[in-house]
Amino acid sequence: MPTSPSSVVRVERQERIWTFVLNRSDKRNALNAEMVEALLAGLAQAMQTPQVPMLVFRGEGKSFCAGFDFADVEQQSEADLLWRFVRIEQLLQQIYHWPALTLGLAQGKNFGAGVDLWAACQHRVVASDASFRMPGLKFGLLLGTRRLGHLIGMDQARRIQEVAATIDASEAQTLGLATQCNEPGQWPDTIAALAETSNALDALTRGSLNLALITDTRDQDLADVVRSLTRPGLKARIAKYRAGQ
Repeated sequence: MPTSPSSVVRVERQERIWTFVLNRSDKRNALNAEMVEALLAGLAQAMQTPQVPMLVFRGEGKSFCAGFDFADVEQQSEADLLWRFVRIEQLLQQIYHWPALTLGLAQGKNFGAGVDLWAACQHRVVASDASFRMPGLKFGLLLGTRRLGHLIGMDQARRIQEVAATIDASEAQTLGLATQCNEPGQWPDTIAALAETSNALDALTRGSLNLALITDTRDQDLADVVRSLTRPGLKARIAKYRAGQ
């Protein structure tokens, strides 16, 4: 049953699966403030259901997510920008620590916070045309860095982020960034298969498994974001980064 807290996010609800569809295809699903708040509101609703559902994240159009939406950055204060990134970090933390299964489905070119959103999922599927680039350090932002290091290893995370390397679908699998590669036409079968996996454990046991396997660094991760963005000159650094893209 489709519902939506906002036109920029479509929520497709089934009994045990909620699919969040990023719905700004004309902007390659870049994360504006409305989209982030809609995702957070949807997660809050999902958490309040009697049985916490498996979550699926996908994007309409050619890309999963182009990352942070810089469209109106000149009209915002540095405090506004800090708050927007804090809310993104809170969103990523909720997905990463979700007590049920989570699945990210990525196609096309994906950047920054969009990559972090997809990488926060337990299962990460890529189409063969998918690519990933995390350029946040170019303007001093530390977002998702520790989670990425836990996922693919600290040395690889450093190598990728230092130079904002572009990772294609094949390398994403090799690194362990992606757990599976198949095309969008196969994604309904992928979701169905993971739903069966989700049903193999009761909710309490799965939640305990997640707690045992995931290092809780939420306070440190949030502090990283705040420290990195409260250094004076954020808007100037963003402008310099955008000019050099």
